[in-house]
Amino acid sequence: MKKTKFRLLGFIMLMAVLVLAACGTGDSGSSGKGTESGKTKEDYDFLSILTGGTQGTYYPLGGSFADYITEATGIKTTAEVSQASAANMTTLHDGDADIAFVQTDIAYYASKGELMFDGEIIDGVSAIGALYPETVQLITLEKNAIKTYADLKGKKISVGAPGSGTYANAEQLLEIHGLTMDDIKPQNLDFGESQESLQSGQIDAAFITAGTPTGAVEGLNAVANVFVVPVEDAKADELIKKYPYYAKETIPAGTYGLTEDTPAVSVGAMLVIQNEVPEDLGYEITKAIYDNASKLQHAKGKLIKAESGLDGIGIPVHPGAQKYFDEVNK
Repeated sequence: MKKTKFRLLGFIMLMAVLVLAACGTGDSGSSGKGTESGKTKEDYDFLSILTGGTQGTYYPLGGSFADYITEATGIKTTAEVSQASAANMTTLHDGDADIAFVQTDIAYYASKGELMFDGEIIDGVSAIGALYPETVQLITLEKNAIKTYADLKGKKISVGAPGSGTYANAEQLLEIHGLTMDDIKPQNLDFGESQESLQSGQIDAAFITAGTPTGAVEGLNAVANVFVVPVEDAKADELIKKYPYYAKETIPAGTYGLTEDTPAVSVGAMLVIQNEVPEDLGYEITKAIYDNASKLQHAKGKLIKAESGLDGIGIPVHPGAQKYFDEVNK
């Protein structure tokens, strides 16, 4: 009787070991094919890339990236319109998309639970890599007679959606120039709405944070004379001292019909990805983007390079992306 009990106990223990071993097969380990969630590349039938509005820079680039990823991985990938940076971080965190464009400053705030994230730390999201500078453009029309930040007082200004990257940029630039949102009449419009409202005279100026040239501003320039309000050198220095993720930028003459170079500031554009995407798939996605960036028709394509792919990244890098950059930059 005792021998039977011992055999039964031994059988139960053996089954428990086998179950535990089976549960561990999805661990990423050294193979890089799984994640802590147990997902593998074979679990993906579809991938989505969150971009921004159709009149920004993210959307057309996202469409090209989706094509590159589909071809490289065999997984159907599509670019989706979204509310851009802050919303993209939250959507990825909630598991409702796989990849997203985001400003580097917004990704940093999300990782720390600061500003628009207000104590809610966005984890579960890591970096694929840096892309290009996103210029903070204060756009108006020549006829509106707005030439400096001081001229914004009392005017209707598009500042982007509340909690968006553009809104944060607008708030910080106003601050450096001695203004607040209370000094203007803020309008929460996306880039396309800003274009239409400037054209119809419903607003006086608009903040647009995007790679130049930006589709919405090019569209506006096709029907009216555009003016970009400059950020003077001393003010740019002051901004960068307080918010070091900014950099000085120049909008070259000829952009939007401008007759001379215009000083501005920029933040970085980057791609982020869900942590649960397995390492091997993350590697293939990163390789597809950076190996093909030179084919992009958009002017920003020439700035997307593997050698600068980790510049300005303020959040952890996905292991698949890190593997790619380690290979190409060794």
